[in-house]
Amino acid sequence: MDVLDREQRLDSVPAAARRGSPAGESPVIVFVFGMGRSGTSALARTLSLCGGALPATLLGADDGNPKGYWEPQNALHFNDEFLRRHGSTWFDPTLRLQTEVVVASAERDLYLDRIKAFLRGLPPAPLHIIKEPRITALSSFWFDAARQSGFRPAAAVPVRHPEEVSASLTARYRMSSELATALWLKYNLLAERHSRGLPRVFIEYSNFLRSWRAEVSRIEAALAIDLSARDEAAIDDFLSPDLQRQRHGARSAEVFGERWVSRVYAALSAAARDEPLDTNALDATFESYRVCEHAFRVCLDEFQTRFVPTTAKPIMTRLLNRLRAAAGMG
Repeated sequence: MDVLDREQRLDSVPAAARRGSPAGESPVIVFVFGMGRSGTSALARTLSLCGGALPATLLGADDGNPKGYWEPQNALHFNDEFLRRHGSTWFDPTLRLQTEVVVASAERDLYLDRIKAFLRGLPPAPLHIIKEPRITALSSFWFDAARQSGFRPAAAVPVRHPEEVSASLTARYRMSSELATALWLKYNLLAERHSRGLPRVFIEYSNFLRSWRAEVSRIEAALAIDLSARDEAAIDDFLSPDLQRQRHGARSAEVFGERWVSRVYAALSAAARDEPLDTNALDATFESYRVCEHAFRVCLDEFQTRFVPTTAKPIMTRLLNRLRAAAGMG
């Protein structure tokens, strides 16, 4: 744990207790927030075709996203640097970074400065769209930097069935369903938890593809933004049926032996239908997942420290002897 003067834990201040920026003439940043492979790219591009400005340098399209990711390359890189510096990546299913790591004030200020420099480079516009999946794990920094830079942050959170996300991750990264499901749970919980107190809206991905006009109207009303400058022909062409290549069954797969996934999906799907959101149930799921993943992580770490040295030492010793011999040092 990094502990220095004037520290901050990433999840130490409940988002519901933070003050949002006052509404007014401040430009708005809509963070497309939550779990990757849930329609974040489709939503970001659609909102940009409704008048939202995108950052200048975007990640290019590839086989994983033939129509583009619509996320800023430079922000992706410095977010990834920060995560790796703290022993994490986007593929980290744990909540260690959010609940245990304390970031020293000097490092926090440097990271905030990088975000603020990025935000200063955005083109002048009343509405900006930023989608970068790592921001969900780092939202306390990004929201603070946005406010300090004179922006009003808001959140648009796509919701997609966990089986579809798992199938997409498996196809994209050859990932196990267990890790895919853990990531789905973690990022959906963080997105909901950390967007409290902001103007926000939840969007069911299947509904968005089926009726984007109705969903854009919901987003416009919930976030109090103007999305009237729509290129409807471009949006219709962009949102083709092949954007939903995975389909789900009737039930959510529960890989943890608990009904965490189905409960979270039911709660967020209800919010995407403008029904009341049960934040108490989501907080209980967050806490259960946090306690369990922490306990198993401690066990695994201890197992590795006890087991790995006994097997690796002889191998490493032989390898070092061979290297010395090859170098004439033996």
